[in-house]
Amino acid sequence: MTEKNTFQATFEQLKAILKPYAGKLIVVHDTDKAYYLDTPFFLKNKQRLFFGAVRIGKAYVSFHLMPVYVISELSKSISPELKKRMQGKSCFNFKTVDDKLSKELAKLTKTGFKNFTDEALLKELGKRWGSAVR
Repeated sequence: MTEKNTFQATFEQLKAILKPYAGKLIVVHDTDKAYYLDTPFFLKNKQRLFFGAVRIGKAYVSFHLMPVYVISELSKSISPELKKRMQGKSCFNFKTVDDKLSKELAKLTKTGFKNFTDEALLKELGKRWGSAVR
């Protein structure tokens, strides 16, 4: 399998983790190389609060999950194996992804989604970043 095919398969596997939330979030991009989800909440700069994305790059397929950046408990719950894939505070890079890491990302995404729809957290973000529910 060529690297391009491997990346596409990895992209599809990671995209499948985010797809269940598309009905309650806003799909910003849905192409064969990028899949982005925003929340329905606006920040002070009138941009929507980013939730997560999967993107095929030159060297990796990147999985971004904003709740990991915002909610410190999520970050602390990440296994050492998944932490090795982290670049920055909310991005995970893969050439391929095994079932164990895929399941962990799915659980992290589910918990992150639950927290990102919590009114108390949204109020806290509003204080911190000037977000407004719309």
